[in-house]
Amino acid sequence: MTTWFITGASSGFGRELTEQLLRRGDRVAATARRPELLEDLRADADGRLWTSALDVAVTADVGTVVDRAFAHFGRIDVVVNNAGYGLFAAAEEATAEQIHRSIATNLMGPIDVVRAALPHLRRQSGGRIVQVSSAGGQVAFPGLGYYHATKWGIEGFCESVAAEVEPFGIGVTIVEPGMTPTGFLRAMDVAEPMEDYERGAFGAHRRAMLSGDVQGPNDAGAIAAAMITSADDPQAPLRLPLGVDTFDDLHAAYSTRLRQLEAMRDVARSVRAR
Repeated sequence: MTTWFITGASSGFGRELTEQLLRRGDRVAATARRPELLEDLRADADGRLWTSALDVAVTADVGTVVDRAFAHFGRIDVVVNNAGYGLFAAAEEATAEQIHRSIATNLMGPIDVVRAALPHLRRQSGGRIVQVSSAGGQVAFPGLGYYHATKWGIEGFCESVAAEVEPFGIGVTIVEPGMTPTGFLRAMDVAEPMEDYERGAFGAHRRAMLSGDVQGPNDAGAIAAAMITSADDPQAPLRLPLGVDTFDDLHAAYSTRLRQLEAMRDVARSVRAR
């Protein structure tokens, strides 16, 4: 029996993970801003479900909730950072409050969870941190700059942490799902549009993104199942791309970057000290 800690467990991938894990007999510490949305799972959980309110954007609460979860179960094997906040806005359009909420939820929140969990994981000599990022942690699209900033940031943080904690038997996996109908787009915060950005290609892109017609080619249940399978593997990869669109988008982005880097070979080496 494996024990999991999950943020953002009331919807999307967090809910899928919680349901699948309970069905297979695991124990789950499920946290969410509205934990009452998980109560329907309790009757069949046989005491294996622990819930708590947690908004990861509230730094003062993160350590307390993580400590309580470890105390309740005694050991937690997998810590899943899943809570997220989506913001669609051109760079000029977002308010300071929206920008700070994006950073607090998608970057500082996961960092706080990892920092709170690491002392427990070190004491128990092992465990795994699973960070739910996105294909948007390696590629970028217009209107999602603040989302990308946080996802690119958390991926860099996790890659660094992975090297730091490997000697303690702690693994880190960055999950990069593609576009999936989880309700995330419907819940996305949208900045007040500026007239200049309503015209042209960006305006058309905004209307398409917010039309409700963009669903994505991937299955949320299958993605959650793949995350569980990966977490069970002691040799799990650092990055786990999940999605037909994810593979294609990342392959194109990596290939373009490599071509651009190679084109700069002579320029890069021209500044050698003499």
